[in-house]
Amino acid sequence: MALIKSISGIRGTIGNTINDNLTPLDLVRFTSAYAQWLKDNIEHNNKVKVVLGRDARISGPMVEQIVSGTLMGMGIDVINLDLATTPTVEVAVPHFNADGGIILTASHNPKQWNALKLLNYKGEFLSGNDGEQVLKLATEECMTFAEVDDLGTIKSVENFIDIHIQKIIDLPLVDIEAIKKADFTVAIDCVNSVGGISIPPLLKAIGVNNIIELYTEPNGEFPHNPEPLPEHLTEISTLIKDKKADLGFVVDPDVDRLAIINEDGTMFGEEYTLVSVADYILSNQKGNTVSNMSSTRALNDITVKHGGSYTASAVGEVNVVAEMKNQKAIIGGEGNGGIIYPELHYGRDALVGIALFLTHLAKTGKKCSELRATYPQYTISKNKIELTPEIDVDKLLVKMKEVYASEKINDIDGVKIDFEEGWVHLRKSNTEPIIRIYAESSSTKKANDFAQNIINKIKENI
Repeated sequence: MALIKSISGIRGTIGNTINDNLTPLDLVRFTSAYAQWLKDNIEHNNKVKVVLGRDARISGPMVEQIVSGTLMGMGIDVINLDLATTPTVEVAVPHFNADGGIILTASHNPKQWNALKLLNYKGEFLSGNDGEQVLKLATEECMTFAEVDDLGTIKSVENFIDIHIQKIIDLPLVDIEAIKKADFTVAIDCVNSVGGISIPPLLKAIGVNNIIELYTEPNGEFPHNPEPLPEHLTEISTLIKDKKADLGFVVDPDVDRLAIINEDGTMFGEEYTLVSVADYILSNQKGNTVSNMSSTRALNDITVKHGGSYTASAVGEVNVVAEMKNQKAIIGGEGNGGIIYPELHYGRDALVGIALFLTHLAKTGKKCSELRATYPQYTISKNKIELTPEIDVDKLLVKMKEVYASEKINDIDGVKIDFEEGWVHLRKSNTEPIIRIYAESSSTKKANDFAQNIINKIKENI
């Protein structure tokens, strides 16, 4: 059982003891700390408003009631979307001119987990400084609850997903006629969460009439590990081949990550979700791109091909968004299938990714696997070293910079070493006592060799 406190939110397992898990008391403490932070920082005299939404995990109704009641107790008006994707809540915050938002989801974690994801008035995750302030308030318990005449209210809003979908349809680069003409048969796996109430209506709205649905009932009973990785997607891969579908889409429980499966049941590759959508965007509009330091070099290659500039950010969605704004990037995201399209909003959004990818696929006239074959071929090797008390990680990273001083080094988040034929990124995990070692090259063997060489050097210097 665990409770993980970070600048972007609070994540933990439901039940058991306070301070070590996400119990009702912990929910009240962190929700009220966030509410206090909002009240301390608003620049208007109106009642504070917060948008609330949740994924379909089993603990959702209980958590929703505690969080909404706590917000009301802090004198905050709640706009409750109930079941909603993470990007839907992000879109709703500025739509309702709210002061913030809370998404109740533990993303790809198993069903015993839940979390509070905290948003600012733009519908974006809190900055590092803002998140630290919320955690400080929670630790010091400096919250003041409202008196009876100043309690907040709650307003339930149904089907806001329809507004989210309409905003996607209205995007200039979403071509419904092209998608209709292609007459795709699309298989989907929504892992029995809010993808089941958002992806089918989205597909129908953009011209897909042939939908093969897998696990679309939002009951929170995840039929397999909910992280959309290849080893968890064997059932839909078989279904695509058996039903002769043109492609498949898989999302995580809160629908901010998108995995694509080819017509032959093979993986398009989570790293290439962003690459393919960026290729389409950049072919229509010249501009810059951003992804995090552990994402594929293929995005850089595609961006340069289209005359743009690519920049790598520190790992973490809030860091990607900040760098996208700095670089005025028109598309960006993360290599885990997270697409951020600022034309709609600054948040990972699988729904807009689906609409843009299908437009791209329709306009190329290619099969899904054929489109994938047009992109640079890279493979990422993911490794880790368990940390022990005697390991000084900061000193170790400095030593690695010295060892590879002749190569291109980026140290904004750990150490990334760029070689001519690939790269290696070393960073200390924020949630586990490990050093993550990601390596990429043109083949699995080369990527593994890069990683192993670095691991050997690390062991020599421990």
